Amino acid sequence: MNPSASRNFAFVLSFFSKYKFFGIVLLGLSAVIIYLFYNALQPQKKLPIFQPSMVDQSLVDSTLHYKKKYHTIANFELINQNGQKISQKNYKDKIYVADFFFTTCPTICPIMTKNMAQIQNSILDDEDVLLLSHSVTPVIDSVPQLKKYALEKGVIDRKWNLVTGDKKQIYELARKSYLAVKNDGDGGPYDMIHTENFILVDKERRIRGFYDGTKKEEIEKLLGDLKTLKASYSE
Repeated sequence: MNPSASRNFAFVLSFFSKYKFFGIVLLGLSAVIIYLFYNALQPQKKLPIFQPSMVDQSLVDSTLHYKKKYHTIANFELINQNGQKISQKNYKDKIYVADFFFTTCPTICPIMTKNMAQIQNSILDDEDVLLLSHSVTPVIDSVPQLKKYALEKGVIDRKWNLVTGDKKQIYELARKSYLAVKNDGDGGPYDMIHTENFILVDKERRIRGFYDGTKKEEIEKLLGDLKTLKASYSE
């Protein structure tokens, strides 16, 4: 290599050595900018707003089978595990997860309750999110029975209400509002066969998701959708 070429090569090495840190910073900054632009261009995930016409008709009162818009959870007044009246006012401006169960259920209820407790732990410090479990055997599930069950299952009163009350009201909530319970058809006009559904409800009392409360992967999906729903209120 001739002396001139050697000097040029040495200069190039010196230049890059001198500005090496600047180059690394610039490269890193460029990567961040590209990432932010990529995210900004991606369509934001939005949860559907469920209407009765979108749900299995066996879970929906026949008067609502063809309703395609404006569905919301109706007003209610029930009694929780502490003997307190619980109504839609307790859930005003809250996101919540609802389900239907009974304390003597030997099959899916213990799994559902365990998974609801997992959700409770995930939202413990989140003031925007609550839980609501309705008994489908309110005659059996008295306030003392609900309290006993709540203590056994680790229910935290400020986050999770287990409610009992008038059977007709619970039946109508289940089939006309939450679209989540089957009609028994054998034991009387308000007998219910509850399902494993967990229902995600937004601050406007609209249904935003249904999840199998017995499956771990569905609980993870619910928690992910909950984050998406929360984020939609800060846009």
